[in-house]
Amino acid sequence: QVQLVESGGGLVQPGGSLRLSCAASGSFVSINAMGWYRQAPGKEREFVALITSGDRTNYADSVEGRFTVSRDNANNTVYLQMDSLKPEDTAVYYCNAEIRRYNGLPYYNYWGQGTQVTVSS
Repeated sequence: QVQLVESGGGLVQPGGSLRLSCAASGSFVSINAMGWYRQAPGKEREFVALITSGDRTNYADSVEGRFTVSRDNANNTVYLQMDSLKPEDTAVYYCNAEIRRYNGLPYYNYWGQGTQVTVSS
């Protein structure tokens, strides 16, 4: 079984910072891309940031220059450093990872349970 567990959400004032973490655990042989999505109330889930196994990154236009995605391969962990936060960043943030459980199988997408980020004064 594979689990993705997020942490680091909370309440922050506009202009503040938060750092999210997501650790993958369980039985698997490799992780490909890891990333973050978010879902605000009444809206669909949207892409935020992604980092490949080769450390290439991609960001949504709405967070480019404010958010930084990174990963620690030794600990199967992905991070999202969020700076200059705005009220419109308020959402539940979900971790996503492409994980291969056994050699010879394809990569499958796994999701975390989500962590709430609220930006408000």
